[in-house]
Amino acid sequence: MTSAKFITRNSGVAVWRQIADQIRGDVTAGRMASGARMPPETELAARFSVNRHTIRSAIAALTKEGVLRAEQGRGTFVANSRKLIYRIGERTRFSEVLATQVRETRGVLLSHRMEVPAPEVAEALGMSSGEVVRIDTLHMADGNPISCSTAWFDAGRVPNAAEDYRTSGSVTFALKAAGIADYRRKSTIIAARHADAEDLRHLRLSPGAIVIVATAINVDMDDRPIEYAKTRFAADRMEIAINN
Repeated sequence: MTSAKFITRNSGVAVWRQIADQIRGDVTAGRMASGARMPPETELAARFSVNRHTIRSAIAALTKEGVLRAEQGRGTFVANSRKLIYRIGERTRFSEVLATQVRETRGVLLSHRMEVPAPEVAEALGMSSGEVVRIDTLHMADGNPISCSTAWFDAGRVPNAAEDYRTSGSVTFALKAAGIADYRRKSTIIAARHADAEDLRHLRLSPGAIVIVATAINVDMDDRPIEYAKTRFAADRMEIAINN
């Protein structure tokens, strides 16, 4: 583990959060390997010039996020220093993208509803009237949450999107059930923001965590929009790669 960087007090960012961010940075940069044991609280407190309670808050946040793991009677260890790479191209499929990186992927339906589309959604789907099916989903890799997504489908074309996704955990399956045999990615816009309350809960993040947001439009093979989605990735667990 590298030496502590400067801690800025009275900056509006809690000291424990700054410490957690620095430790996470060491993990994701490979300066702390998977399975490495964390130094004792007293050593960390001295290194960052803070009390042990502040160190405990930082460690607790990183443990909740899955960056660290606590083992009864043994200490705290680096859980995983490897980020997953999510490659976005013309054919972007969740399970296929991660197939060589993890043993198992799973999609979970969190909620769904029919709604009148907001102007942004209607424009993306090329709709002038009618309702959309909205589904909110959670994506898991080897049992760990890595992303949440909100997706909208034209209810006239994909009326059973929620039920078919609940059964399969797959947008591809839901589209095939609606008679859409294949599709491709038309556009993706990447941004970043602080995780909101729902993302904090579902992705097991602590306040102040950053999510990468991919806003995407998928179209069928006749270039008709079929899905508009906003996917939030836990930034400390995922890297986004754009395929040419």
